[in-house]
Amino acid sequence: MVKFTAEELRRIMDLKHNIRNMSVIAHVDHGKSTLTDSLVAAAGIIAQEVAGDVRMTDTRADEAERGITIKSTGISLYYEMSDEALKSYKGERHGNEYLINLIDSPGHVDFSSEVTAALRITDGALVVVDCIEGVCVQTETVLRQALGERIRPVLTVNKMDRCFLELQVDGEEAYQTFSRVIENANVIMATYEDPLLGDCQVYPEKGTVAFSAGLHGWAFTLTNFAKMYASKFGVDETKMMERLWGENFFDPATKKWTSKNTGSATCKRGFVQFCYEPIKQIIKTCMNDQKDKLWPMLQKAWCCNEV
Repeated sequence: MVKFTAEELRRIMDLKHNIRNMSVIAHVDHGKSTLTDSLVAAAGIIAQEVAGDVRMTDTRADEAERGITIKSTGISLYYEMSDEALKSYKGERHGNEYLINLIDSPGHVDFSSEVTAALRITDGALVVVDCIEGVCVQTETVLRQALGERIRPVLTVNKMDRCFLELQVDGEEAYQTFSRVIENANVIMATYEDPLLGDCQVYPEKGTVAFSAGLHGWAFTLTNFAKMYASKFGVDETKMMERLWGENFFDPATKKWTSKNTGSATCKRGFVQFCYEPIKQIIKTCMNDQKDKLWPMLQKAWCCNEV
């Protein structure tokens, strides 16, 4: 985590291509403020252990008392990106330092005007959707507001920890649930998109969908896993991302990819086998307090990431 000084902040503010203004929008209680806390923790402003409890963007007494966001609140975050993370970025930039002006907006229908106010001063919108509850009424409302302001959204499927700890769903069921959430969001985007913006729909295989657990402070896009597995399979990173979503199945017994499940006990969907189950295994090991097994697993994952 990197903390920044006032001098560094002023210097970065002069680099207009390295500044992003983002709104976080969602239905009420889909984990928007908790996810924002985790982003604040990643910037080094608060400790990750207290993220979700602090609720940095709920600054009013009535917000703390009621446990909901009432007014849109902004916070500036400094991130120093690696060359590896930016290698696929084609836009103009100055160095690897970025300033993110993040605005946490209300999710309750009574405060929709606050969402509009936030969207009018931002460049993009992070749409947060509960992976179990899915797209709700206010999700559609805030998406319509964002597209009406000609803001291109990205999506995060949040509260993934519920799949592992609360509901304990298997990989294929989880995939179908996530797929429906993304499809429902895309239907709304296609309905309200502005012709000048073009296609505003989001696709996991293109890196515009993240999967997160804001309460536990972790998230990933398929880009993260594609980087880990691309060298192992000897394929291009973009090609690997495509295989990690949709009708792509892998059988370790034959070491072959297919477009449909062969019926073999070892044949599983790419997303399930290479994304969902490794996370499930790590969480299971943590919950069983098997530290002797956990550290080697994390070390292996770290080595893959280094490659």
